[in-house]
Amino acid sequence: MSHDSQRQGVSRRRFLQGLGAASTLPLLGGLSPFAIANGSAGRVVVIGGGFGGATAAKYLKRANPAIEVTLVEPAEVFYTCPFSNLFLGGLRDMRSIAHGYDELRDRYGVRVVHALAEDVDPDGHRVRLSNGETLAYDRLVLSPGIDFRWNALEGYDEAAAELAPHAWKAGAQSELLRRQLEEMDDGGTFVMVAPENPFRCPPGPYERASMVAHYFSQHKPNSKVLILDAKDNFSKQGLFTAGWERLYGDRIEWVGLSGDGRVTRVDAENLEVETEFGTRHRADVLNVIPPQKAGFIAERAGVTDESGWVPVKAETFESERVRDIYVVGDATVAAPMPKSGFCANNQAKVVAAAIAADLSGRAAPEPYWTNTCYSLIGPEYGISVAGVYRVQEGVIAEVEGAGGLSPADAPDHIRALEAEYAVGWYNAICQDTWGTSV
Repeated sequence: MSHDSQRQGVSRRRFLQGLGAASTLPLLGGLSPFAIANGSAGRVVVIGGGFGGATAAKYLKRANPAIEVTLVEPAEVFYTCPFSNLFLGGLRDMRSIAHGYDELRDRYGVRVVHALAEDVDPDGHRVRLSNGETLAYDRLVLSPGIDFRWNALEGYDEAAAELAPHAWKAGAQSELLRRQLEEMDDGGTFVMVAPENPFRCPPGPYERASMVAHYFSQHKPNSKVLILDAKDNFSKQGLFTAGWERLYGDRIEWVGLSGDGRVTRVDAENLEVETEFGTRHRADVLNVIPPQKAGFIAERAGVTDESGWVPVKAETFESERVRDIYVVGDATVAAPMPKSGFCANNQAKVVAAAIAADLSGRAAPEPYWTNTCYSLIGPEYGISVAGVYRVQEGVIAEVEGAGGLSPADAPDHIRALEAEYAVGWYNAICQDTWGTSV
């Protein structure tokens, strides 16, 4: 690969990163965020304080400070799934992925309520909270993330997750899995069960395997990683497998669907799993990432379909099933956009612009979205995928030629730069979403 093509590849990714940050301006319809402050105010309740919900709350107030925005989120400290794998690999501590809501309250005037949203009355436009409060809304934004399909894998329920953690919601489960890795004897096997599509963060399981392998290379050099996968293809597969071979040799083994990788039963007490054709695998540390669906409040609001996910209108992300309810993030059916933090952040800006326009009697601006997803295979070995999306003929479509993958034959210094860019990306999107770390 020539130096010119390397520079072009890196420049394109830098352009896409900048596009993601700059995309807030077109999403506000070309108007200054404060120029429409005199428009009609309204009441908007946002449920969920992650990349989607916190961004929606913030950008609603930026679009029109007169809108009364209430953010409902049970956790006072939000731990991001992005970079939680680095905690497992020993490259980060939990504090570095922890974020709070002071900026939303103090700078933007968002009312933040730390409670669980228990029910939605779409006809009465009300939300009932676990603290006994009822919130009235003119528009409702749901950013509920994911819930798990407990027992979709026989034997894997909430109790089993305390023995064989999923760690697919960052926080206590991440800490549990890290302790298990630390306590594991050298020479043991870390077994990961990866789900079929769709699920939160398509490259996430494979970055996790990479980070666990890195941890083993530093602390338990005779230990192995086995991935049992319910599918035959995964995001950035060629880049991951090349990186595994380059950094870890045969330490990571991946078994796909056609190789009998689909797990159907979990025995968490004995740290054992059984595959579709009866093969049993015993783990020293067992990480089960189960099948998923939209967070439960989406079902309570009546916006999910038979798939368990939420179909939305492409132009605004308003629910296809219930008026005045908008949904962003992992819970949505928004392919070809992946279920990623960057997509949730971009979708939230589209929703904020659409709601602000609607409440002031204007048409929603034409939307577009970007996605950049970095994965670390090692501390100085990063890879990425990027995409740009627009509405074409009424559906969301990827803009051909606007995105792409890291070059397959990139030299080590390019991989090191991508690892650097990943940190910059994380810092930028967290600043954009929450403002400051805890």
